[in-house]
Amino acid sequence: MSLGSGRPEIKIGLIDGLVELNSPNLVRERIPEVPGEIPSVCGATNSAACIHGTFVAGILCARRNSSAPAICPGCTLLVRPIFAETAAADGEMPSATVEELARAFLSTL
Repeated sequence: MSLGSGRPEIKIGLIDGLVELNSPNLVRERIPEVPGEIPSVCGATNSAACIHGTFVAGILCARRNSSAPAICPGCTLLVRPIFAETAAADGEMPSATVEELARAFLSTL
């Protein structure tokens, strides 16, 4: 099977943490911001939500010459974070309800 790069008109929804859009491994033009309750861009690049969201984004659409797998670097990635950068008041890691997941899914369509 030959390795393809994907096409910009193919859109992939990423429902996860925030993404460090200034990462040199990502193609910023392929990751438009999707409005939502949580901004798409990391404020604290060392937060668990930012690290995880950026990692998953790299698996999907990093530059092919980066260390990330870059499964489909030419596709458009729609980032809809549901995990905030800060933990809840009780110290628990961020979580999401079924309703939040559903809203996030619908917003990436």
